[in-house]
Amino acid sequence: MGDPTGFLRIERALPPRQPVKVRLRTYEELETRMTVAEARDQGARCMACGVPFCHAGCPLGNLIPDFNHLVYEDRWREAIEVLHATNNFPEFTGRVCPAPCEASCVLNIERVPVTIERIEEEIADRAWDEGWVRAQPAATSTGKRVAIAGSGPAGLAAAQELARLGHAVTVLERDDRIGGLLRYGIPDFKLDKRLLDRRLAQLTAEGVTFRTGVTVGDGDDGGVSVASLRAEHDAVIIAVGATLARELPIEGRELDGVHLAMDFLVPQNKRVAGDTVEGPSAAGKRVVILGGGDTGSDCLGTSLRQGALSVKQIELMPQPPDDDPLAWPDWPMILRTSSSQEEGGERDFAVMTKRFLGKDGKLTGLEAVRVERVDGKLREIEGSTFTIDADLCLLALGFVGSTVAASGDGVFTCGDARRGQSLVVWAIAEGRECARDVHAYLTPS
Repeated sequence: MGDPTGFLRIERALPPRQPVKVRLRTYEELETRMTVAEARDQGARCMACGVPFCHAGCPLGNLIPDFNHLVYEDRWREAIEVLHATNNFPEFTGRVCPAPCEASCVLNIERVPVTIERIEEEIADRAWDEGWVRAQPAATSTGKRVAIAGSGPAGLAAAQELARLGHAVTVLERDDRIGGLLRYGIPDFKLDKRLLDRRLAQLTAEGVTFRTGVTVGDGDDGGVSVASLRAEHDAVIIAVGATLARELPIEGRELDGVHLAMDFLVPQNKRVAGDTVEGPSAAGKRVVILGGGDTGSDCLGTSLRQGALSVKQIELMPQPPDDDPLAWPDWPMILRTSSSQEEGGERDFAVMTKRFLGKDGKLTGLEAVRVERVDGKLREIEGSTFTIDADLCLLALGFVGSTVAASGDGVFTCGDARRGQSLVVWAIAEGRECARDVHAYLTPS
């Protein structure tokens, strides 16, 4: 604890985001950088608690008080070494993680936690700026071959760990570019894909081989079967994510204008990358988004940037409270406002869509009803039926699972493919843990 009174003297502060009018004209990242002095001040607020609850809040077990203290002392190179000891990609988690560590921070009892996530981002960004992040290829080869299906954060973390241990790693990706969720699931205004590309260059220099356009499954769909991969490799990791979207099988689902969220987000990310692709657009349309989570917010921010006439985001569950003082150190279920929700649009809660309305095969609106929670269950409120005009409806209802299951000796699974839809930080943690298990399997004592 470098400054025993830092948390008393210094207020929690974050660098300002780009003004809304500016960021809606671009897909560039909306966050601005902290100065060195600002980061040091925020690091000084860490109390280096005897029981650091932030460790428990972080799925990776990041050594948070340690790197806060190093930033306070201006020892940035040591800070990135501490951070990399537990986290392969801190520049990703520093941008897109919801920061459960901050929810568990002791200062969050007073709702002013240490700005852990932004300090993490600044450590990583400065490390890249200074040239401290370099490839770390293995000194010797084990002669063992590992195939990894999926190039999202879980697959990439496992690949890096195993390559550094001397194994020959091949990552297979069904899309045309490497990155999975990081590439096509997260808009560029939240995660600049140049950050992903430089990590991929590092992994390539460490010996990881990447193959795109390869579908892994049962082999009957023209792709590669898990069994054939296992026959050609000493171990196989399934890290394909939880890509099966939750559907809404109600009347009118087939209407032109009703789309799954990823069918909307992926084409836009490809356009930002320079591709010419077809896909639904929100330009000049009345947009309704079903789902109040991160994916729904990404659809909101993208719709606004595309020039939507209006955007309404609907959540099935009732509006959560503004505060939950009894939740600490656990994750509080409170009302949050995302960066996209700051930018515009409307939000509505406790609304259930009953059917889609249309004319000549095209979406014109939704029929919905208000709901209330009774004895822990949602119940429709009699007489509350109403309609919402819409030209485009995006289903951001979450994901229900994976398309591939692990089976047989030498086949492992990690990330969302194992635990279901979760956070990037959990995916990295699972990839690292899976790599340890695979290494133990390949090199028994």
